[in-house]
Amino acid sequence: MANFELVNSLKEPPLLIASVYPTIISLAFSETKKSRISCKEKTSAEDGVVENDSVFVQLIKTAGITLNAGERQNDIAVDQAIFQKKLCQILRKHPFYPHVVQEFVSGLETHIKDRDQFRNCLLPCAPVQGEGTRSEKMHFFLPAPRSYVGTFGTNFPRLIVNQFKWLDKILDSKELVMKLMQMVSVSPAPIQHDIITSLPEILEDSQQSEVAREVSQLLKRDTRLTVPILDALSSLDLDAGLLAEVRQSAMIIVPAVKLEDLPVVIKFILHNVKAVDTVEVISALRKSLDLSSCILPLQILSSQRKLKSQPQTSSSTSEVSSSQNCVKLLFDVIKLAVRFQKGISEAWIKAIENTISVSDHKVLDLIVLLLIHTTNTKSRKQIERVLRNKIPLGCLPEQLLQSAFQNHSLVIKDFFPSILSLAQTFLHSADPCVVSFGSCMYKQAFAAFDSYCRQGHQKNLEINESWYCGYFDTSLFQNVLDYTEKLNPQQIRKLFYILGELAFSQRQEDCYIQDDMHMVIRKWLSSTVPKYKQMGIIGAITVAGCMAAKRWERNRTCQLSLNLLYYCCEQSPEALALYYDELANLIEKQKGNLDSQILERIGKSVVEDFSNDFVVDLTPAVDGVHLFPVKSLYNLDEDESQGTIVINLLPLLSQNSLVKSVDEMTISSFSRIVSPECLSPSFRLLRLYTTEQHNGSMEEIDALLGCPLYLTDLEIERKLDSLAKQEREFLCSLLFHALNWFREVVNAFCQQQDLEMKGKVLTRLQNITELQNMLGKCLAASPGYVPPPAIFDCEALEAAPPVNAVGLVKKKKTGRENYPKILMQTICGQGFSRIAQLSDFKYLGSQQGKACRNIGFSHLCQRSSQEVAQCAVELLKPLCNHMENMHNYFQALITENQGVVDGPRVNIQEHQLMSSCYQQLLQAFRLLFAWSGFSQRENSDLLRSALKVLADKLKPGETEFLLLEDLISESFHYLLNFQHSVPNFQCALTLTQLLIVIAEKPMASWKKDKIASLAKQFLCQSWMQPSGMREKGSQFSNALHTLLCVYMEHTDNILKAVEDISSVGVPELINSANDGYSSTYPTLTRQTFPVFFQVMMTQLENSVRSIPAGKPSDSSEVQIEKLLHWNVAVRDFHILVNLVKVFDSRPVLSICLKYGRLFVEAFLKLAMPLLDYSFKKHREDVQSLLKTLQLSTRQLHHMCGHSKIHQDLGLTNHVPLLKKSLEQFVYRVKAMLAFNHCQEAFWVGTLKNRDLMGTHSQASSSPAITSLG
Repeated sequence: MANFELVNSLKEPPLLIASVYPTIISLAFSETKKSRISCKEKTSAEDGVVENDSVFVQLIKTAGITLNAGERQNDIAVDQAIFQKKLCQILRKHPFYPHVVQEFVSGLETHIKDRDQFRNCLLPCAPVQGEGTRSEKMHFFLPAPRSYVGTFGTNFPRLIVNQFKWLDKILDSKELVMKLMQMVSVSPAPIQHDIITSLPEILEDSQQSEVAREVSQLLKRDTRLTVPILDALSSLDLDAGLLAEVRQSAMIIVPAVKLEDLPVVIKFILHNVKAVDTVEVISALRKSLDLSSCILPLQILSSQRKLKSQPQTSSSTSEVSSSQNCVKLLFDVIKLAVRFQKGISEAWIKAIENTISVSDHKVLDLIVLLLIHTTNTKSRKQIERVLRNKIPLGCLPEQLLQSAFQNHSLVIKDFFPSILSLAQTFLHSADPCVVSFGSCMYKQAFAAFDSYCRQGHQKNLEINESWYCGYFDTSLFQNVLDYTEKLNPQQIRKLFYILGELAFSQRQEDCYIQDDMHMVIRKWLSSTVPKYKQMGIIGAITVAGCMAAKRWERNRTCQLSLNLLYYCCEQSPEALALYYDELANLIEKQKGNLDSQILERIGKSVVEDFSNDFVVDLTPAVDGVHLFPVKSLYNLDEDESQGTIVINLLPLLSQNSLVKSVDEMTISSFSRIVSPECLSPSFRLLRLYTTEQHNGSMEEIDALLGCPLYLTDLEIERKLDSLAKQEREFLCSLLFHALNWFREVVNAFCQQQDLEMKGKVLTRLQNITELQNMLGKCLAASPGYVPPPAIFDCEALEAAPPVNAVGLVKKKKTGRENYPKILMQTICGQGFSRIAQLSDFKYLGSQQGKACRNIGFSHLCQRSSQEVAQCAVELLKPLCNHMENMHNYFQALITENQGVVDGPRVNIQEHQLMSSCYQQLLQAFRLLFAWSGFSQRENSDLLRSALKVLADKLKPGETEFLLLEDLISESFHYLLNFQHSVPNFQCALTLTQLLIVIAEKPMASWKKDKIASLAKQFLCQSWMQPSGMREKGSQFSNALHTLLCVYMEHTDNILKAVEDISSVGVPELINSANDGYSSTYPTLTRQTFPVFFQVMMTQLENSVRSIPAGKPSDSSEVQIEKLLHWNVAVRDFHILVNLVKVFDSRPVLSICLKYGRLFVEAFLKLAMPLLDYSFKKHREDVQSLLKTLQLSTRQLHHMCGHSKIHQDLGLTNHVPLLKKSLEQFVYRVKAMLAFNHCQEAFWVGTLKNRDLMGTHSQASSSPAITSLG
């Protein structure tokens, strides 16, 4: 092969080269028909130097190369360049030149007929060490190391093909390439691989496009050649069309390609994607790439071994290791693309965000998000947001996380810092689903990673100890306690529960951790800082619960601990109330598991305390001096006046007020203070102890249900203006404690089955309503009033907010229960016994993620979301009955008043109350079915149970064996029946949202159409109040905005919907009176027009962004379809922009400036590439489109001038970016016309600034299209 380069360098007619090539190629590839040649095979008798009188051998030897026979490589004594130069000189000076060249080639042909000699000619020469020679290797044929021999062996085709890559000249490269491509079609796969990978070095620049197209066809026919083909194409200069075609072919074979070839395919796709196609390509790649089909998990191999009853073999282990390494390489490729290619990370994130269906989410999504979080620091907040949004929806279940760690631990290990960071962030979330996911991340990472990573886990868990996931190391106890100040009460409970389990388990009974815990708790209990005392109470009772639940032998220690705790709390009403609440929580949580002796000790103490502190005998007169005269009220046992007990509320409150006003130094520090703040917590503990001891029966304390309270004559509320500030605040506190007492009484007795008790509970509900109204009036007259604490495990007990005249709603958030609970109890008949709990569940769902609003629900927050949902599902049947009663009530009301809401027979107050109840019922249904836990597999049965309740209303007794989809459909139709009875717009919106929640499990097309039709029906309905006024105000506007968005998002044609409202509804509004409305859309008034305008502009802009950008490969039909979409969109945009001339309010102008810019930017990015390639075929359509848009941009320009004239800062902030977009539009249109050789159709002029009315302004002007045609 040395002679190829030699002959090539002689600058003779290259015919000689062409004559040599066929001989060598045919000789070489004939070897492939035989068995592979062994390195040890000899064709000569023995190894040695080739000696003969041929011209070839003599001239080569003279030039500096010694030819060897056998397995010895040829030796070279001089540098390769010197050898070539010397041989050329010898040939030219030969007496028989140029005939000697032909003789030289003939000698070469004769020499290489011997296999070993042919192989030696193809391999690099071995340098000869001697005087005058350099010590480094001399390469005559290829610049390759000596290990090249071992690499190629006797693979003659590979050696020959490699020679072509280093030739200086080729006579007929086209013929050579044609021969090589012919051999590709008939050669075995290994030879095909060698030829294809060598093509980039062999081809001339002019041949690359043609050969690349031919090679790309092989990609579709044979996936075995995927790697060499893509490697070769990556080194060739391809035009955009061919590159897109090859990339699409590579995308198609992704699901079928071998795992070891997959990284190469993905690398080619990612490295050859343009910015404009990034999102589309990444979305398609994400759909095609499935890790579950790429990896061979260990469990599959283990199951195979179990079937074959064979132990694990080294081959199976290496197979798994190879699979994991290939997946690792795959993500390394993605990581490089994310790091060095702009837009790749954003495209991945957007592709995952746009995935709606829960089942479409993959392990790949989670790993890629972790990869981007690790690689791209700028995207970390965005990744956290995506995960926070996806987790509650069930898109990333814990099973998917577990699969990622188990099957791809080698990959995920690289993201260890990001895993710790995300887990720590999620554990501090207010959403339980996110918290659970963060906990699962900790557990899976700890189980999957090595000891080094586990040390990092332990260090991180020292900071997040309250969220410890089962791997707590007791040696970290002291470090854990250093961080307790950062924990909230719920976290303190979890922490001490874990510590208690560790300390009092059988295997660690005598562990030092017990002493350490007791020491820390005693220190906290003796503190005067409320935060530490609170932590001590919670920790002490949690640890006591662990001891009592374990049936621990030393119960005396538990009793002593409780005695000490009581002693530390009795002098502080807030601490004592927290003590009662925590003990009640313990009894409720450990039902049936507490040691009987401990329970008896708790019960004896609470019975004595409650009787001595709060209960007295009813007497005609009450001793003492009080702010108001004492009067016994709300006695339900009037016939048993003899021996009647009474709650001593007003005297206790007076005494407590007196104590606070007296100098603390005059009161003995050892005197026990009885405060009304402890009344409700103490009774809650008493009733839970009673139900635990008597299997749910409350007969032992049923006298407390009907007993009266010592209050005052409530007629005093009429004289509030005459009362002093102290008296008004005292009355507010008195009513506050009375309300909380009645709420606890209702909670205690609402589940009793005795009819007399049920009647008394209903009476107490009426008492609550009465006191509630009275308290509202008192609060309005007492601005700045600070209510007494009612929840005692808040993070800041001393920071009670004042209640101002705005009123009752703010106050109720600090109470023991919530006002909607009372409302729900009032409206419910047979279901009232548990409605109190439902309202709490409903509000828990509405306050998720808002920790500051959980005040008043701390007891409920200790229950899991599954428990809450289970209880709520049990209430669905009576709730359905109540909602049907509401439906019938409003239907009858409409019929009675002949369809007029504001008829003379309508009781306005009753209508408002019933409407509010209807709204609360619909909201309760919506929040229940919107619970993210229903998407989890373990709650599928609970979801079926909930849907069966609704479906049974339409098909009673036929729902037992219905599929989930059928249950959803029946439930959807049942709820759809309530559309004709909704009394106000807020109820209409809530019903629509409820139907959306039901339909999304999953969303079918017919359900989407139904929702769009229903939303439009509500928008086209006139909503009147019972007073005869139209609904209006900020709350109505917000609800209208939401419902209008629902309509736009669910309609099948957003552009048509926008055009319908803007070209039908708005003109009707313009032609109406000042206080008029659109006859087609009665909700469209002059007051609500900004809401409609904002939604239409927003949805229009979002809609056009979903139109794919134009491509050169688009067919004529596709271009026409896209042009049609853009024509409609531009027409809608033109209508909306021109409405500003009529509705020129500041909000409308701001909306138009903002979304007008976004629309123009979307047009530049997505529509202009389409116009580039469709102008020649559809010239008139393109011109019409641009002319219409030109009118809109001119109006936008006038708005900019108007903003500057009026010097409105809020408007002028939009002007610079909008003007920049308008100028880009001008020059982009010019570029498009130049691209299509139509510059004469375009004139650029200076557009004068004008205001909205067209008046000329002296402000600076801007370039604009003045003519296009």
